[in-house]
Amino acid sequence: MNKNSLSENLTYQRKLKGYTQEQLSDKTTVTVRTIQRIEKGDVQPHLQTVKLLAAGLEIEIDELLILEDPKEEVIQRKWMLLLHGSPFLGLIIPFGSILFPLFLWIHKAEDSKVYDAHGRAVVNFHGTITLLFFLSLLSFFIIPGYNFFISGAIVLFGIITTIYNISRSLQTGTFKYPFSIPFLKPKEA
Repeated sequence: MNKNSLSENLTYQRKLKGYTQEQLSDKTTVTVRTIQRIEKGDVQPHLQTVKLLAAGLEIEIDELLILEDPKEEVIQRKWMLLLHGSPFLGLIIPFGSILFPLFLWIHKAEDSKVYDAHGRAVVNFHGTITLLFFLSLLSFFIIPGYNFFISGAIVLFGIITTIYNISRSLQTGTFKYPFSIPFLKPKEA
């Protein structure tokens, strides 16, 4: 529950009804000083006090309190770090750069649209990088000698882009994965 939203809602509802703080105090058993402190945001009132104020203003308690939606999860930095950083496990475990973000995305996609979008982008990008890497390894038969540089450039591009997006997602909450093939397309709204 946000103190500012409660104080703003109380002030708005009181002024909407045309009451002064003294008049509201007379209609309820809440003291003028308590009403002043609630409207300033200095205190967090008990639920009983909020009920008395709502009854005095002849409104529903929900118009004073903003209830948080339990389905909405606060976006946490640790999940953003795991989503964008887990592809580095692909340097140790084959296909880990796709599998670990995929499992995290499956786990967190329904919690938030933000996790869903970031997870799709990570899986699409690292799926594309892995595909390009294998194509560069197969290019050994077409252009022997140069495929080493092409493969190295692809891996280096993947590492630099991943580090950049870890930093960007933790600081601004955005990402930019260029040249991704959309294996996992965004949900239709």
